[in-house]
Amino acid sequence: MRRWPATVTLLLCIALYVLLPDRLILGPKWLVPALEALPIITLTFGHPLRHPGEPRWTRMFTILTIAIINIVNVASIVFLVDKLLHGTVENGRQLVYSAVSVWLTNCLIFGLWFWELDRGGPGVRNTVHEQLPDFQFPQMTDPRFAPKGWMPRFVDYLYVAFTNATAFSPTDAMPLTTAAKGLMAIESTASLVTIVVVAARAVNILQG
Repeated sequence: MRRWPATVTLLLCIALYVLLPDRLILGPKWLVPALEALPIITLTFGHPLRHPGEPRWTRMFTILTIAIINIVNVASIVFLVDKLLHGTVENGRQLVYSAVSVWLTNCLIFGLWFWELDRGGPGVRNTVHEQLPDFQFPQMTDPRFAPKGWMPRFVDYLYVAFTNATAFSPTDAMPLTTAAKGLMAIESTASLVTIVVVAARAVNILQG
């Protein structure tokens, strides 16, 4: 399985982070891109394919990269809420853009989490080494709706993350394991805070 879809998604997350105002960023603006550059470059060019024989450290690097972006995005959500509750908001339009940015990053990053979690990760999925599924997709329940040997692709996990962030609950695929349920709960919570607390308040500011 090729790594490039995840690489493009990580780069989009970094770009959205860099576009945030300085007051919503954890540390210097260059810090996160610098921390992410080495693992992304190393993994993309050194190990472009995911397979059972890949070194164990490559998956650890991938998970660490995803975790860093997830942490800084949660920090941005906290900073947004704190700005609304304890600060004076003068630029409501910028707040709306920031809320959209962190919400999109939330969707992208959890799409990566689901992609990395399911059946032991993309390196072993659809091989003799794969583990039990963490998600039940509709195509898995009725083979009439999918080609023989169908397996979820990266875009399927992104779609699961998007629907979970908008509906605050599973829609397309059902979580089967504790890890999958935990990740979906965290994503829904972050999305709920961003949409209800931040975006709704920003709209009121624009209307005021």
